[in-house]
Amino acid sequence: MATAAKVGTNFTGIQMSPKDTKRLLDAVNEIHPDVPGDERGMLAERAERAAEADRIGSVPVPGSAKGMLKTGFDMMRGKSPEVFLDKLGERLAYERNGVRLYEAMIAKVKGLDTPDSALIDTLVHIRDEEHEHMMLVHQSIETLGADPTAQTPCADVVGAMALGIVNVLTDPRTNVDQCLNALLTVELADNAAWELLIELAQAAGHPNIADSFVKAKTQEDDHLVKIKTLMRRDLIMQTK
Repeated sequence: MATAAKVGTNFTGIQMSPKDTKRLLDAVNEIHPDVPGDERGMLAERAERAAEADRIGSVPVPGSAKGMLKTGFDMMRGKSPEVFLDKLGERLAYERNGVRLYEAMIAKVKGLDTPDSALIDTLVHIRDEEHEHMMLVHQSIETLGADPTAQTPCADVVGAMALGIVNVLTDPRTNVDQCLNALLTVELADNAAWELLIELAQAAGHPNIADSFVKAKTQEDDHLVKIKTLMRRDLIMQTK
């Protein structure tokens, strides 16, 4: 497995073939699309499809008496408990994905010719805390009388979002720095999401849940710093 980007036989840029570049540019002017219309037709089609499409799932009705009572009470107070439950479902799915992503990253580092034991320890530490966060959200959903095994709409969406990151981390060709860059994207989103979730818990009238999330947010701050530091260190060392 490669550990850094190298200069090689890359023919993707136009500078590698000036003659073909000229032919390509000439063709752009000479050959026109065989389908009439422009981007406005695409915009109209997308708008029509969006108007016809169903929602991405729904927030399930609580399956327990406790959940029904809590939901009914919140609605009587003029609140929308389904919004908070949807975002809790999202965070549960995201943290579960986070555990799997760090497992993939740990495997990537262990596959190096000379595994970095300090890096592995850091990744294991973050993975374990991601698992703790997953269980924390799981418990919070149960506290509200909802079903933590249900996939809410936002949980469905973050699952789709994670596919690109999974592809990067599990691709045998990607190196450690490229994977750290992918994890940086994960941690930036994770950090902002916990901040929002705390605010939503407070707005929904669940101060105890909000307080229980503060430690997770602090740990996520630390994850972000660690990944940024690791990535910066390796790239600067390679640049010098």
